[in-house]
Order: sequence, then structure tokens, then C-alpha cells
Amino acid sequence: MKDTIYALRKSLQNYANGGYVLIGVTILAMIMANSGLSNYYFSWWNVPVSLQIGNFNLFSHHGEAMTLMQFINDALMAIFFFSVGLEIKREVLVGELSSIKKALLPVVAAIGGIIVPILIFRLIADGDVALRGSAIPMATDIAFTLGILSIFGKRVPIGLKIFLATLAVADDIGGILAIAIFYSSSILAYYLYYAIGLLLILWIGGYYLKINSKMFYIFIGIAVWFLFLNSGIHPTIAGVLVAFCIPAHPMMKTTKFIEKIRENIAHFPVSKNQKKGETNILTKEQLNFLKCVESASDKVISPLQDLEDTLHPVVNYLVIPLFAFANAGIALGNVQISDIFHGVSLAVFMGLFIGKFVGILSFAYLAVKTHWVSLPHGVTWKMIAGVSALGGIGFTVSMFIANLSYGNMSDGSIFLNQAKLGILIGSLTSGILGYVLLNIFLPKEVDEEDL
Repeated sequence: MKDTIYALRKSLQNYANGGYVLIGVTILAMIMANSGLSNYYFSWWNVPVSLQIGNFNLFSHHGEAMTLMQFINDALMAIFFFSVGLEIKREVLVGELSSIKKALLPVVAAIGGIIVPILIFRLIADGDVALRGSAIPMATDIAFTLGILSIFGKRVPIGLKIFLATLAVADDIGGILAIAIFYSSSILAYYLYYAIGLLLILWIGGYYLKINSKMFYIFIGIAVWFLFLNSGIHPTIAGVLVAFCIPAHPMMKTTKFIEKIRENIAHFPVSKNQKKGETNILTKEQLNFLKCVESASDKVISPLQDLEDTLHPVVNYLVIPLFAFANAGIALGNVQISDIFHGVSLAVFMGLFIGKFVGILSFAYLAVKTHWVSLPHGVTWKMIAGVSALGGIGFTVSMFIANLSYGNMSDGSIFLNQAKLGILIGSLTSGILGYVLLNIFLPKEVDEEDL
């Protein structure tokens, strides 16, 4: 339990800091899109990007170089989904998704938070083109939601933190499935066959051959991404599938690691007389002993855990902020405020603000009232209501799905701007409502046993 609490606190801190950066770059994007710098802002994303060796360009799609926008959305976001895949695998193996009993309540709530927003969107949106964006309001932004929850510090019971974190992970699984099923174009089978072959090599390497070299998985993973990019299946799915192949077992057991440390530390003399600031030159033998300890430290951490920990700052402070900066800019001169009251904007707004709240809360309520599960210790329905409101913060993944829905269509720019407007207003109002509810209903003090 202590490990769970420590991991949650670390995640909350990471996501909180990442959330602040997201807010900053979103505001900056809106300023640039509606200022004298707008021409530079919008034209910059059309700059071609290449990583070329001879005639081969890694960042190419069917022979055409990616634009900077495509590079961010198809390449950098694959790193984000790779990180999400690592988190999902860890949760399935040892976390809150490792047993039905642990996972049932947040997973059922997440299903409600997917179904109801989609239904609301489809009831409001009109026309085949608009309905392509039905999956936009199903997403929950884990960085913003956990970031807001972290504001309340020790007032939040551990059960509520686990509920929201697990709900967000389950929500990510839904988003990944939607992208894989509904946002793939015409499939070129031979690229897909090669990709499946490489994934099989990764799985055999990790499961049977016990290969723990991270470079083995990274290089083959890049090849899988390139094949998916050109196969017609969205390349971010490659990031998730490669993540599922990363081994979660370390090369060295913890007990053996401790023994090795003790053996090597024993070669260092214990001196109580060393003065402060005194130079202490290690012998060559002592340096080798320290390198043995360092090598053992690398072997006791699994590739999955090591990569997940390494990627957290990259994703939180580079990938997601850059994605937000590229995609959050809306030229308000092309958008009427009245647009929020009809069409795609209204459908997205209602899906996030109403659909998420009603879906998460109602499905959780039904699961408890039918005696499938019980509420976590120290958690009340009023707290669940506050977290359900936070679920309407769709931002990152909603923006991503909006681009998949309308970004590549000749007549989709209007719908894309409307979707972005609905996402921004829906996420903002959901965040405010969630904050207000939690501030009212969370206890002013929490017992230590609840932390």
C-alpha cells in the first residue's frame, strides 16, 4: 500500500507540473493565433521535416515528407501513446487493473464516461461529416485532471486518487481502441505484415529470450512505427503495441542486488576521522567496485519501469506542451461566439461538460447499487461527483481525435475550429465545476490512515 501511495504522489506531482505547462502553452498559442504573429504561427506548422539517409526519409508518408504538424501529431504523439502503453501494462500487471475487484468501479465509470458523451454528441451534431467527430468528447486529459486533484493535497483520500488515476488509464484504453478502429485509412497489408513480424520478434525477445536491452526495443519500435505510418493504421497505435512488448521483469532480483551492494561496500574502509572538505581519492579497485554497484542498479530495474520513469519528463514537458502549442491555436476571427450554441462546438461542449459528468457518476452509482463493488474507503458520492466533473477535461486526447476526425478533410477546417472551441470551453467549465465541487465536499482534514 505504501508503494501505491508513493507512486500516486509522484504521479500527481508530475502531472500537476505538466498541467501548469499545458495551461501556459495553450494561452501562448491563443495569443499568437490572434495577434500579428498569426501568419508565422500557422505557416510554421507546414514546414517539411525529414531525417534522411540517401533516398530513405524516416519521416515520410508514402514518399512525401511530413510537415512539422504531422511530425508532432504522428511521431511525437506516438511517444506519448508509448508512455501510456507502458502505464497500462504496469497497471495490468501490478497496479489497480491487476484484479477485477480493484478495477471494476473505475473501469465501469470510465465506460459510462465514454458511452454517454458519444451519445450526446450524436444527438446534437448533424451531418455525416460532423458525426466523424463522435469520439472527441470521450477522452479525459490525465495531466489536467490529476493536476487539479493535486491542488487539494492531503484533503484527498487515497481511495479517490486511485479511483481517478485508474479511471483515466481505463479511459485511455478506450481512446486507443477508438483510434485503432475508427481512424485508420485504407490499409496496405504488406506494411502491416512486416510490422506484425517485428512485433513478434519484440515479444519473443522479451518473453522467451529475456532480452533487457532498451535499445533493442527502441530501434525495432521505431521500425514498427514507420511501417504503421505507411500501412494506413494510425502510427500512435504502434507506440502502444510496442509498449506492451517491453519486459516488466528485471535481470537481477532485489535480494541478489542487496547482496552485491554489501559485498562491494565491504571493500571501502569505514573512517570516522575524515575531515569536512578533505579530498578522498578512490583507488582503481574501489572505482571498479562502485561501477559494479552502478551496473547492478541498472539490472534491478525492469526496462518497462525504467522507460516509463525516463519518459515522464519528456512527455510532460516536451511532447504534450508542443502538441498543445501546435493544436490549441484558434483564430477567433474565423469563429463566432454563437458557434458554441450549435453544431460541432455545442456537441463537443455538451459531451464533455454534461456527458462525462453524467456518464461517470451514473455508471459508478449503478455498479455500487447493484452490489458489484463498493465505494473506496473514505470516499463519498459527493467526492465522486467532483471527480466526474473533472472527467470532462478532454483537452489533449480530445484535440488529437479532433485532428484525426477533421484535420485531413478539404471541408473539415470549419468543423475542426468548432471542435477545438468546444474542447476548450468544455474542458474549462468542467475543470471549474470539478474544482468547486471538490473544494466544497472534500474534508478539511484527512486522517493519516486515509493518505
